[in-house]
Amino acid sequence: MKLTTPVTIEPLGRRLGSDDRFLFAGSCFADAIGAIMAESGFDVTVNPFGVLYNPASVSQSLRRLVTREKFTEADVIECGGRFTSFHHHSRFDRPSAGEFLSNANAALEEAADRFAAATVCVITLGTNGVFRHIGRDMIVANCHKVPAAEFVRERLSVDECLEYLSGMVAAGPGKQWIFTVSPIRYLAFGAHGSQLGKATLLLAIDALQKRFRNVAYFPAYEIMMDELRDYRFYEENLTHPSHQAVEYIFDCFKQFAIDPACEDAIAAARKAARAARHRKFQFGNTGANE
Repeated sequence: MKLTTPVTIEPLGRRLGSDDRFLFAGSCFADAIGAIMAESGFDVTVNPFGVLYNPASVSQSLRRLVTREKFTEADVIECGGRFTSFHHHSRFDRPSAGEFLSNANAALEEAADRFAAATVCVITLGTNGVFRHIGRDMIVANCHKVPAAEFVRERLSVDECLEYLSGMVAAGPGKQWIFTVSPIRYLAFGAHGSQLGKATLLLAIDALQKRFRNVAYFPAYEIMMDELRDYRFYEENLTHPSHQAVEYIFDCFKQFAIDPACEDAIAAARKAARAARHRKFQFGNTGANE
């Protein structure tokens, strides 16, 4: 009895291994897979500016890594007594503008070095929907709970997405680029809007592959929609994949991208990581009695 629709995945021509250095950027799905890759013993950098959802914001962040253009007071915004920028996730918030700039620019320098050394860039896109700040006339990576009246909603076209993505790849011509569309529905633009966004991203990535030889596509979205379409594979919010689903998709990613010779090392690294977490939370080893 056939209970799912298997997704056929053509493996990468050059399998990736322990000598490769990975940059994961994009949606929270990039965080999830990047974290498992790091736990598996690979050299991984994940979302140096925090979670990003649309091609414009990811492209802008990677351009910063290439140019090393520092953040200045002109980039800083205050929101609820905290200081940040429209380029960053809220985890970069600091209690003063000086602290924010110091931390943001230190993180930029470190991430720029790691991007320069990266041999593989994995980009996970969530939506073509963007929020443009009216006063600054810029597409923001994060609205930071700034009043909605300060923004307009826009949708990037296939051609606009393609140009942003092409700019990324052109900035790293010697790297292997792997693009994927996040299986997490982006409901800020509604259910139908989420589907339109995914379709736009898929068309843009397809065109990108025809433009660059060093671009591949990994079908995380299709795996979730076709092989894991039951709600038992979702978290309680019914939009994010469950831990089991993420692990399943990671197994598919390994088959797609990673040299099978790494399998034993991955298993050993993850076993050691699980053991370390277990020891940390064992009673008497939490530091509470020290």
